[in-house]
Amino acid sequence: MTAQLILVVDDEPDIRQLISEILEDEGYRVEVAENAERAREIYRQRKPNLVLLDIWMPGLDGISLLKEWRSTNSLSGPVIMMSGHGTIETAVEATKLGAYDFIEKPLSLAKLLLTIENALRTSQLEQENQGLRRQMVFSHEIVGTGKAMQQLREQAGRMAQHDSSVLIYGEHGVGKEAVARYIHAQSLRRERPFVKVVLPLLEVGTVEQKLFGSEMDGKITYGLIDEAMSGCLYLAEVSELDTDSQKRLLAALQTKSFTRVGGAAPIDFDVQLIVSATHDLQDDIQAGDLNEELYYLLNVLPLQVPPLREHAEDVPELLNYYVNQLTAQDGLPYRHFTLPAQNFLRNHRWAGNILELRNLVHRLLILGTEVDISLEEAEEAVGATVPVFSSELGQMPESLYDLPLRQAREQFEHDYLIYQLKQVDGNVSKLADQVKMERTHLYRKMRSLGVDPKKYGR
Repeated sequence: MTAQLILVVDDEPDIRQLISEILEDEGYRVEVAENAERAREIYRQRKPNLVLLDIWMPGLDGISLLKEWRSTNSLSGPVIMMSGHGTIETAVEATKLGAYDFIEKPLSLAKLLLTIENALRTSQLEQENQGLRRQMVFSHEIVGTGKAMQQLREQAGRMAQHDSSVLIYGEHGVGKEAVARYIHAQSLRRERPFVKVVLPLLEVGTVEQKLFGSEMDGKITYGLIDEAMSGCLYLAEVSELDTDSQKRLLAALQTKSFTRVGGAAPIDFDVQLIVSATHDLQDDIQAGDLNEELYYLLNVLPLQVPPLREHAEDVPELLNYYVNQLTAQDGLPYRHFTLPAQNFLRNHRWAGNILELRNLVHRLLILGTEVDISLEEAEEAVGATVPVFSSELGQMPESLYDLPLRQAREQFEHDYLIYQLKQVDGNVSKLADQVKMERTHLYRKMRSLGVDPKKYGR
């Protein structure tokens, strides 16, 4: 794991050198600055985990610099103030401005190291608590004892031992984020942040600035890459990256450094990048929507997460897992799936995969009144009349007209798309042109109908 970075700001060279040597011996990375201007420049480059800040310096003093950082929300970690001419009033003012502690000179190195250790531990606990509050519903476990899940865990565990980019493929709802979190939890960066970005949820035109941050009119706005520094950045639906963001990310992967929007100074790119996609990104390359060079840099370690229908033997375990998780997290009453209910759900199509299963468990815990979840209740919850479509054209029900309208429409759409896929040899870009649908909507439609375009390519 990358050592934590401490910025030492003091105008006395001997103190800078002494503190720097001591901290490096303790395993920290250290940057030093002789004045506020240099400290600003280092802060612009990277976000220190902690700052040791002298109060009395030529030019801008430490209290004023702390005020500046505080007013621009630039602080990324605790600040410990140092002074040889401190007063109680100065210490109180520094504390009000958000300083973690105040240490008098001449420095007691034992006290300094203890204060730094406590400050970093406190900061880490605060970050972990914030992460737990934000991510309580998410898991870094890969649930399932079937062969497919065992292989997935083994592959993910091996990938976690390397810092290379990981590209996770899988349908919506299969648990790609859980796999990404599993990789992070097994890696040497496990103690550092895991930052998740769902690209389709970011406002159009803001992606580049959200990811890389900005430097405009002397003000630094840190991006999500800064937030993930020394940790892991997870980009969900990486195909949604706009052209400018792709160029900037490509440069970052090539040079191991990046620049913020509007900035010029390079910043170390010290993150493990994990990205995910719900379809083959080669289609995006062919359509001119994805930079081919970026694709190969992202696809160093590809990982396929199978749909739930391909490891249906894990359904009972998943049902029990989410019952336990939701009762513990949400305080819902405990309920138990009977064996007939479990067997029925093992044979369900699960178009929405594990996400659909979790939502079904959640719904049954909220709406049910009995401890046992019966077969009848499970059938009603999933809608037992939803058809399981045939895999090939020409195997339609004896009378399409006998079906309810929704089922008849879905059956027709299913067979229609298979017919069209055969005409274009499984090429989704050509299919989108053929059926006059936007590709994202087309992928969503095929997924909901259980149509796999890869089966029809040459």
